[in-house]
Amino acid sequence: MNYTSKCFASIAALSTCATMAISQPAGGPPSGDGGGGDSELQARMGDTSTLMDFVPIPEAVDDCGTDAGYDRLICLTDLLLASIEDDELLEYVQYDYSVEQAQNWSNLPAGAFPDRPGALLGEFTIEQRGIVKAIMMEATGDADHEGFDEMVETLNADDYISTVSTDYVAGYSSFNTKFAFLGTPADTGTWQLYYGGHHFAFTNTYSDGVLVGATPSFRGIEPFPSFEMNGRTNVPLTQERDAFAALLQSLSEEQADAATLDGTYRDILAGPQADDAIPDEQEGLAVSELDEGQQALLTAAIATYVEDISAAEAQAYMTQYISEYPDTVIGFTGSTDITEEDDYVRVHGPSLWLEFSLQSNKSTGEDGNHPHSVWRDINDDYGGNL
Repeated sequence: MNYTSKCFASIAALSTCATMAISQPAGGPPSGDGGGGDSELQARMGDTSTLMDFVPIPEAVDDCGTDAGYDRLICLTDLLLASIEDDELLEYVQYDYSVEQAQNWSNLPAGAFPDRPGALLGEFTIEQRGIVKAIMMEATGDADHEGFDEMVETLNADDYISTVSTDYVAGYSSFNTKFAFLGTPADTGTWQLYYGGHHFAFTNTYSDGVLVGATPSFRGIEPFPSFEMNGRTNVPLTQERDAFAALLQSLSEEQADAATLDGTYRDILAGPQADDAIPDEQEGLAVSELDEGQQALLTAAIATYVEDISAAEAQAYMTQYISEYPDTVIGFTGSTDITEEDDYVRVHGPSLWLEFSLQSNKSTGEDGNHPHSVWRDINDDYGGNL
């Protein structure tokens, strides 16, 4: 399937190319993630690609300037809201703020978790989608395969699954990822920038113009470790896996024994609808037992999560987490190269909770494993409003 070269000559071409990208095959393995949903959501969902990597950012965004920061973010959110003339679409985008609504995130595809708030990406016009893109780029990091680029690759994964799955009710397509404001973006008050879909949850919470929480932050991907889709090679979460593997493989035999957790972990603990799952007691190897080089490897692994948000905001979290190393532990089960089913690794500090878990493929019907992964901040989850 090589439609890419035909698809980027104009904005008008994007709609046609999306259909080319996601034409459904006559057969293929059923999905293991399940369908479900409700009739209202099913009527809204689509099966075409949003091609977010190639959606142009409209000239209107220029009015928001180029200086990164909260003022520009608010300008962009105002621009998007002003562009929405459809009252029904506006209701899908703008919600009152509540923690209960913010907790409605999931690793499941759209059709299997209808409670997710938001407008579907595919419901926006291409110009509005370009403003959404500008908003997400403002709020996220810009490294390859992290931040916004990781979002694009995860959208591409659903487009890939759509070519091999016949579970149409589940809604495998980048069309069906959701975007919303929980609360009104402004200089005062509390609101959350909510973006989520299959294998992705981004939940930045702001209060009085300051980011007060960037978690829960969930990432998963299937296929893994790489796949071709939408004109590129996609390798999301390989940097996280490789960073953890480098750390585990640096451990001495004695350190590895201390870091080995009891039992087998088939998935992450602190996933969707599991806000109370982080254990009170730490288990594993104290980071204080790592040498300077090993601690640098740990820092690199943490950065693959924290640097999914914008640079200045990420630095504040990194500084805090590193300062807490004397009271942080690492643990794992399975192989140190993190390539086998049930391989699992975690970092548990006073504030920081990270998990990376490999499990068998569910959505593609293909042999192999795929990761679920989460960054939680024990104090700042949901902006500290939990």
